Amino acid sequence: MTRITYLQKNACICPVYGGLCVILPFLRARAYSLFYIFNYFAIDVLTVIIYKGCMRDKNFFLHPKSDWQRRYEALRALFVERLPARIVADRFGYSPGYVTFLKHQFVHGKIDFNEPPPEGGRPRRIDSATRTKICSWREHSLSAGEITQLLSEEGIEISVRTVERILAEAGFSKLPRRTKLKLGLTQKGAEVPAVSEMISLSELSGQTLECDAAGVFLFAPFVEKLNISRVVKDAGLPGTKAISALNYFLSFLALKLLGTERYAHVGDHSFDPGLGLFAGLNVLPKCTSISSYSYSLDSVHLLKLQKSFVKQASKLGLYDNSIVNLDFHTVPHFGEESELQSHWAGARNKRMKGALTLFAQDAESKLILYTAADIHRDEADDQVLEFLSFWKSVKRGVKPTLIFDSKFTTYSYLSLLNGQGVKFITLRRRGKKLIGQVEDLQPWSRINIPHDKRKYPNPYVHESMVGLKDYTGEVRQIVLKGNGREKPTFLITNDLNTPVELIVGDYSRRWRVENVIAEGVKFFSLNALSSPILTKVHFDVVMTMIADTLYSMLSHKLRGFKSCDAPKIFRNFVRGKASITIDSENLTVTYPRKAHNPILREVPWHRLPSKLSWLEDCQINLKFK
Repeated sequence: MTRITYLQKNACICPVYGGLCVILPFLRARAYSLFYIFNYFAIDVLTVIIYKGCMRDKNFFLHPKSDWQRRYEALRALFVERLPARIVADRFGYSPGYVTFLKHQFVHGKIDFNEPPPEGGRPRRIDSATRTKICSWREHSLSAGEITQLLSEEGIEISVRTVERILAEAGFSKLPRRTKLKLGLTQKGAEVPAVSEMISLSELSGQTLECDAAGVFLFAPFVEKLNISRVVKDAGLPGTKAISALNYFLSFLALKLLGTERYAHVGDHSFDPGLGLFAGLNVLPKCTSISSYSYSLDSVHLLKLQKSFVKQASKLGLYDNSIVNLDFHTVPHFGEESELQSHWAGARNKRMKGALTLFAQDAESKLILYTAADIHRDEADDQVLEFLSFWKSVKRGVKPTLIFDSKFTTYSYLSLLNGQGVKFITLRRRGKKLIGQVEDLQPWSRINIPHDKRKYPNPYVHESMVGLKDYTGEVRQIVLKGNGREKPTFLITNDLNTPVELIVGDYSRRWRVENVIAEGVKFFSLNALSSPILTKVHFDVVMTMIADTLYSMLSHKLRGFKSCDAPKIFRNFVRGKASITIDSENLTVTYPRKAHNPILREVPWHRLPSKLSWLEDCQINLKFK
């Protein structure tokens, strides 16, 4: 094959050497002998020149060397050639995300190709007057882009890179990245909440604040009565320079008392100075700050917090301490990716990913007095001993009766409890063989359980002493039938002296802990923790325990509402607006006219603490129109 034939079969478009390619066949036909050497040597050289010329021009566009041209060609491929971002990224050496970012910048007019920076050679000379202006504007914290725009308005056209070079030569470092808020680029007319910071009442003296969630101040005397300031101090909770540990704690507590469904909804209270005042701040912290703070608390902090709080509540006589109900609850996680284990969720009747949580409830007062969260399956059986260790550190010498269901722990741990002199009441796991032996049991006796609302107050019982696998000794077994259940119930206990009526009655009240958990899910939003703004589960559960105690203390002061749950107390008394007047050392909260105000007026507020230690010992006055 001749060289010309090769060129004809491998034709390419060349604007520079195209004319030569046309005349080459004529030259060769007219003077074959003259161009014999040219045919085998010069044509080869010309072929290389033509080929390299074409490829050099093509590479200039397909493989640009300068950064500005790479961006230009990438955008051209996106908008003109309609290539996907992935292909454009592979062609020009970018990531797909950066190509998308370039597209966004170009669409919004933030990329200018009219004035590309010079490549090589000497940098542009800038006179001293312009240099002085640039340095003066940087001293006022203006960015290189802003300085370039100001110079353009004065008729001086230089690039951003030139401004950056002049600033670097003058010894100025780059400005830190600023938010749209600092740059003044927020949406026009949008209100921006203030940054949370601690306040002094002297600065607010003479002001009147309108608070949309002023019901939290009804709990202020009880917060002082529980000595929450001391509780937080003894727990050693961390704080920051801007917000102390007590202010963070009271911010969480305020949201819990209001039944805020998710901490992401804290933005609903970002403009409420009255609610911020309750926490000792101008406004409540933002949701990101709240989430970060919750994860700064480890298990040691939370254990100390519970111990300190339970000790203070015990001094006030809030617990009966004779019977403690124990139960597990799974706080579900609804995200797709999670390292949490799967646990049984009774409310949904299935296994699902979540944080297994333990609740210990004082049976008589129905108050939660211990919690543990994020428990693994292999740790669940040990939790009864973990609670016992906590109880001994809080109430020395007092051994309550523990009541729990059949799957709470194993028979070997029941043996350990019996060895430590701790009484328990639980269910025996029943199988077909055990149920089949019920008909042969004799004798049966009828008992009366003195519960007003019990549908079957007179069941039949059979008592005996039985042995259990992995249990040292024998336990007292009480078999019940005629109690509204299709199958008989097998109670086991190591309490050999208490009458059978009390044993059965005490176990029947174990459902109180399940009612408290249901209330926590419904009002205190225990199951709403996997929101975009995450909160540490255990800390949220501890705050639920404290908020539930405060609601119980308030309800006991409300005539006719002593046994009401938190949602009803909130609906009738806590929810609502009020005006807060700050005068010197006095804090007056005036509530508008409501149907239940007469009940609030009858509360002996004068017998409750009126000085708030976390608000500079100011005197709080609650007035109801």
